[in-house]
Amino acid sequence: MTYLEAADHAGIYVPHGFPEQTVDLGEIRMNYAVAGAADLPAMLLIPAQTESWWGYEAAMRLLADRYRVYAVDLRGQGRSTWTPGRYSLDVFGGDLVRFVDRVIGRPVVVCGLSSGGVIAAWLSAFAAPGQVRAAVYEDAPLFASQADPAVGPSIRQGVGPMFRLWHKWLGPQWSIGDFDGMRAAMAREIPPWMLAALDRMAPAGTGGPPTSPPQDLLEYDPEWGDAFASGRASLTCDHETMLSQVKVPVLVTRHFHHVDPDTGNLLGALTDLQARRVRQLIEATGNPFTYRKFEDMPHSMHGHDPATYVTTVTAWADELPATRSA
Repeated sequence: MTYLEAADHAGIYVPHGFPEQTVDLGEIRMNYAVAGAADLPAMLLIPAQTESWWGYEAAMRLLADRYRVYAVDLRGQGRSTWTPGRYSLDVFGGDLVRFVDRVIGRPVVVCGLSSGGVIAAWLSAFAAPGQVRAAVYEDAPLFASQADPAVGPSIRQGVGPMFRLWHKWLGPQWSIGDFDGMRAAMAREIPPWMLAALDRMAPAGTGGPPTSPPQDLLEYDPEWGDAFASGRASLTCDHETMLSQVKVPVLVTRHFHHVDPDTGNLLGALTDLQARRVRQLIEATGNPFTYRKFEDMPHSMHGHDPATYVTTVTAWADELPATRSA
């Protein structure tokens, strides 16, 4: 019996601080939670890869007096539908276009972490007219999550080996589920520079690697990671093209990062060169661009320091035009 089968027998999912709801979007049912009064401005929170909606739970509590906040499980994560062979930026973005239309029903500020930040970028470029007011890209691996980026290192010089490890040992849809084998293989299959990076990007405390699958990984389809590592996820969505079509104000937050001078391997979300190209492309659209560096912040600001995250996002959002939207 795999870990997932055992977890399913006992009940994979655990209760959280906000009620969960689902909406039928056609191909999938999307799970989400809501906080804040219905008459407040709308904000959509898009989790990182392996993160379910409840990764935002602490930030949602802090945002709820200012915004009507919607946090979602993307397809392939949490209680939303898992869809073998159907994980790509265009597919994720299309899901959220329908979610904004059917659930939120008015212009929204979109905020995403990591892969969720890349999806926020997709929405800031390609959402339906009038849906998106502005976008926050929280430590998003623009260019660096592509297999063949226009600038800088690819996913193969970043987190790609970890995604490959998950897919190999856990299997698509957790069809293998050999978590113990994966733990034993980490020292052989993950480069030392990446293990060091993981400690900086996502501190796990002093207890060492987990001896059983963490809750967020149990709720994640490892085929997601393989779609990014192989290049399938961005095959029809080149980041350079996407960023050149941004239509709304953008806030980029950038956290801990380092490029190994000997190998070019990236510890962090994106390199200085890639960050400069993001700025160039968005500024060339004529839309306001704000860039905030947090050099010592782990990958997830909203998870590690929700107060700083909320202060940063709301201070920026307070200056947005009241009616401007894509």
